[in-house]
Amino acid sequence: MPIVKVKAPEQASAYDIHIGHGLLKNAATLLAMCRGRRAMIVTDENVAPLYADALRDQLELAGAQVSLFVLPAGETTKCMAQLERLYDAFLDAHLTRKDYVIALGGGVVGDLTGYAACTYLRGVHLIQVPTTLLAQVDSSVGGKVAINHPRGKNLLGAFYQPEMVLIDCDTLRTLDARQVGAGLGEVIKYGCIADKALFETIERLGSRAALMPRLDEIVARCCAIKARYVHEDPHDHGVRMQLNFGKHDGVRRAAARRSGLHRHGRSGKVGRDAGRDPGGHKRAHRAGAQGVWPADRAGRAPDAGASGGGDGAG
Repeated sequence: MPIVKVKAPEQASAYDIHIGHGLLKNAATLLAMCRGRRAMIVTDENVAPLYADALRDQLELAGAQVSLFVLPAGETTKCMAQLERLYDAFLDAHLTRKDYVIALGGGVVGDLTGYAACTYLRGVHLIQVPTTLLAQVDSSVGGKVAINHPRGKNLLGAFYQPEMVLIDCDTLRTLDARQVGAGLGEVIKYGCIADKALFETIERLGSRAALMPRLDEIVARCCAIKARYVHEDPHDHGVRMQLNFGKHDGVRRAAARRSGLHRHGRSGKVGRDAGRDPGGHKRAHRAGAQGVWPADRAGRAPDAGASGGGDGAG
């Protein structure tokens, strides 16, 4: 089982990203930190029927007192009204700063739950359990948590690192092609900006069927890249902004469509396509030599060959 360590400078110790298959049915040992504590699973109405019971069983085996809160599915859930509902649920469950909140779902659930955990009682323990490829390689790693405002996306947020990230690649089997494509857009981004071998692996494998047996390896590689960005630039003031590669144009396109026709990863891919070399996507990896990041250390991409961590939510 691949384990990626994330060390953010503001944290006293690193946290682990556990990656593998079948983890949701065998996570009791990993969740031992919750023993004797209250633990609230926050998920959405799509994910709950698939995975909530398995996670609840493992938390109870670990010795936690478990409760469940189910949100509506969709981007519109990342709003103040749902945040207030979460606060009420935390209060009703008598959560204290020693207790745990577990975000089980995609990026919307992770962002909203993370922001609630960050701001409730000035911070309760957070565990991220992402169930989409996009959330696994991007939003669950790096500590960016937020809700939307009527005047813009992610305008209300914070940096709040989890205690642990638990990635069960088996959850990807229930995703439709569009959701997988959104995640692969982010994977391709990592290849473009930091890992030529990863980029070439995705290109060589070519199909979803060929990718599935390699997903734990691919997800681990992406998380390691992001963890390094997080370590070098935890608050997104410098080198970590490279992770916005392709997003500015893509986000503009998605915003113009209002309904969110392009998912986040897909929008980023559209942006990268819009700005890439006409010679083909292989040349996109040469962006480093063409000015995507400056040659000085402040702007250099973290070494993708060393073991460690990186940032994916941009």
